[in-house]
Amino acid sequence: MSILQVLATQGPSGVTEVAEALGIHKSTVFRLLATLESRGMVEQDTERGRYRIGYTMVELAAGASKVNDLSVLSHPICQELAAAVGDTVNVAVRDGDDVVTIDQAIGMSIMSIDWLGKSSPIHATSAGKLFMAHMTPDEVAEILAKRPKKYTPHTIVDPVRFAAELEAVRERGYAATSEEHEIGLAAIAAPIRALDGKVIAAVTLSGPTFRINEDTIPDLAEQLMGAGAKISWRRGYVKRE
Repeated sequence: MSILQVLATQGPSGVTEVAEALGIHKSTVFRLLATLESRGMVEQDTERGRYRIGYTMVELAAGASKVNDLSVLSHPICQELAAAVGDTVNVAVRDGDDVVTIDQAIGMSIMSIDWLGKSSPIHATSAGKLFMAHMTPDEVAEILAKRPKKYTPHTIVDPVRFAAELEAVRERGYAATSEEHEIGLAAIAAPIRALDGKVIAAVTLSGPTFRINEDTIPDLAEQLMGAGAKISWRRGYVKRE
């Protein structure tokens, strides 16, 4: 599977290139490629010694596309995390200057909120900050130039403070908010990546500030990032060290 993912990402590649990408011995890669080729999953490119995705994979992908919905892929993982931490776990995607929740798993907390199908402002949410951290500076400036609403005294709208916040998101790998959208509510967001590594969605954990705060966020963020990595892996992403 890792070989197929490398070919999908890099395009036609030789045995040496695949071996280097995966850190696997060339003889092992050659043997596995021979097996894949015998099943039509890879084929030799016109340039001798290079392999590419075979037509059999196209046929398999056609069947997979019927169930390859992000919410379907993510839901079991979200349910598992929600049960472990007790609070609400969502999957959100960007929709212009908003984020929309497309999947939700509610934990045991009596304070859980139903976010499914609802839009939230991109600048005042953990998922939104995560998306903005992976935008270009011009894209971020365009959003902030619209004078985004200050929902609470804690909502960050100053461009300088926002830039520092986004840099922190990039450094630690996750985003967090505390009472920036609603008083008493905190949230964390971790990336869900596509095959090419781009952030296509966010998995978030939200709950009251007495449970999600400076003391608990490090452990919760680690669990959340693990969930994001699992969903990304199901989408075909393999982290390159």
